[in-house]
Amino acid sequence: MRKALIIDDDAALAATLQAALESEGFKVRHEADGEAALARITGEKFDLVVLDLVLPGLGGLEVCRKMRESGNQTPVVLISGKKMDEIDKVVGLELGADDYLLKPFGTHEFVARVHAVLRRARPEAPELEECSFGDVYVNFAKKQATKGGRELNLTAKEFGLLKILAAHEGEVVSREMILNQVWGYEKFPTTRTVDTFIYGLRRKVEDDPAAPRHILTAPWSGYRFEK
Repeated sequence: MRKALIIDDDAALAATLQAALESEGFKVRHEADGEAALARITGEKFDLVVLDLVLPGLGGLEVCRKMRESGNQTPVVLISGKKMDEIDKVVGLELGADDYLLKPFGTHEFVARVHAVLRRARPEAPELEECSFGDVYVNFAKKQATKGGRELNLTAKEFGLLKILAAHEGEVVSREMILNQVWGYEKFPTTRTVDTFIYGLRRKVEDDPAAPRHILTAPWSGYRFEK
């Protein structure tokens, strides 16, 4: 599961952002000041840092600078409650921030920015040839799948669907991304095509399709695969 650190002394906003990230499959930690945040970053690995520009004690820009100087390349999204002029933005980006948002902003925009930052930071994944979870084994190269040693008759689309989810283990994969990569739609339809195929795939690979352990729903967002 991906981990995010929110560094903001506004408890109400931090709680809102935490809920938004948790709905995307993140495990979230929160710190209210820069010094404590740096100490946590030093001792704990994160996949994302959401960093307020103005903090008690050590400010956000200084936190970002110290992170990068130490070699920490975790993606950073700067947020600010004051109007950021061009100099603020340039300094933040030159210090190593990956994006910035000006308060107030909506959670949908926040989540979209987070996904964009993580896509840019993600190294190109090697082609996934096989995976196993629970008592399921899948060989994507040979189009073979078994559960408890019994052959599963997965369709080509089910293989494609499972492959994209497994290749992004722990991440929320949107329906749009699934349709574009598995079905090849440039513009995704308004039907619930993906949901229908997820239902069928769960019936084949999950012990209890009504309470799945591996192919999980991220409400309003898409699906997430966990081993």
